[in-house]
Amino acid sequence: MPRAQFLRRMAWHALVAASLLLAALAIGVLGYHLTERLSWVDSILNASMILGGMGPVNPMETVAGKLFASAYALFSGVAFLATVGILIAPLAHRLLHKLHLDVPDE
Repeated sequence: MPRAQFLRRMAWHALVAASLLLAALAIGVLGYHLTERLSWVDSILNASMILGGMGPVNPMETVAGKLFASAYALFSGVAFLATVGILIAPLAHRLLHKLHLDVPDE
C-alpha cells in the first residue's frame, strides 16, 4: 500500500478511535450528572479521570452512583483496550506485510 493511502487509513482509524473515546466520555458525563447530581464540570472531571485510568475525584454518595461508577470503570477499561486496538491494527498489518508474514491466497 502506498504511503499516502496508509496515512489516510491511519487518519481514519484515529478518527474512529477518537469518536469511541468521545462517546465513552459522554456516557460517563451523563451517568455522573444523573446518578450523583454532580455539576457538568465535576461530571466531566470524574468521567475523564476514570476513562484515563486514574479513578474518580468525587466520592460517590448514592447507591446508583456507586453502581454506575463500578460499571463505568469496567466499561472504560474495555473502551481503552478497543481504542488501542483500533489505533494499532493498521500498524500491525503493515508490519506483517513488511515481514512477509501475510497469509497466502488459497
